[in-house]
Amino acid sequence: MFEGFSDVSTQVDGIRIRALRSGRGPALLLLHGHPQTHAIWHKVAPALAEHYTVIAADLRGYGDSGKPTGDADHANYSKRRMALDQVALMQRLGYGAFAVIGHDRGGRVAARMALDHPQAVTQLVTLDVAPTVAMYEQTSFEFARAYWHWFFLVRPAPFPETLIRADPDLYLKQTIGARSAGLAPFTPEAYAEYLRCLSDPATAHGICEDYRASITIDLEHDRADLAEGKRIACPFLALWGEEGVVGRCFDPLAEWRNWSAGVTGEALPCGHYIPEEAPAAFLDRVLSFLQR
Repeated sequence: MFEGFSDVSTQVDGIRIRALRSGRGPALLLLHGHPQTHAIWHKVAPALAEHYTVIAADLRGYGDSGKPTGDADHANYSKRRMALDQVALMQRLGYGAFAVIGHDRGGRVAARMALDHPQAVTQLVTLDVAPTVAMYEQTSFEFARAYWHWFFLVRPAPFPETLIRADPDLYLKQTIGARSAGLAPFTPEAYAEYLRCLSDPATAHGICEDYRASITIDLEHDRADLAEGKRIACPFLALWGEEGVVGRCFDPLAEWRNWSAGVTGEALPCGHYIPEEAPAAFLDRVLSFLQR
């Protein structure tokens, strides 16, 4: 799926961060969401690599990146820690400053990266995500029913891990396959990659720790930053799917304006998995933003 990309995986903080690289020009980091891997970018990465040096990485806990046991306070899966992983990766590859695009969980990591490392992030794009604080504090019945995994994965270990490990294919179909487009956007190669990685027993723990961090230490970090008036300073584009849950249950642009005075954005004609459902629309909108 990533012909012409080379493996540039490296060790960060004692764990491996899986990453692929190709292209030329300014550096562009791509971060996936749950329960996927860097494979989500396979339809758009070659086109992006015509203009940028593209690095597609797996977050800690996901894909072929390291999956350490979660700390008691889940700090080693906080978005702050996950963002630091990726900044260290980019620095080791020789990129002190770069643009970043994050889908879903990757969008939360990317936003945290822009807050904590403003000298590193030149441009930020988030895909089908609103701020964590807003989504938890404004949870409705419709949102809870659609995003049931937000409330399942945070239960104490090993309960959710045990159920995921029992049938990872069923879990995958009930998450990525239960959105507006069903399984249609996912090529057999991409789906097989998601299933391969989710079938690693350690991945179940990694993804649960990601969500446990979101409902605990991530909220602490976010609320502290809001109280202090800390904001995202770089150019920021927020995109979401017009058929997705985020745009239906929240006002993504209004919520991101609490974090960035200059954020712009819009809905694209698709559901949650923008790079796989609407690659042409994604490329058109993102390239126009990055190149201005």
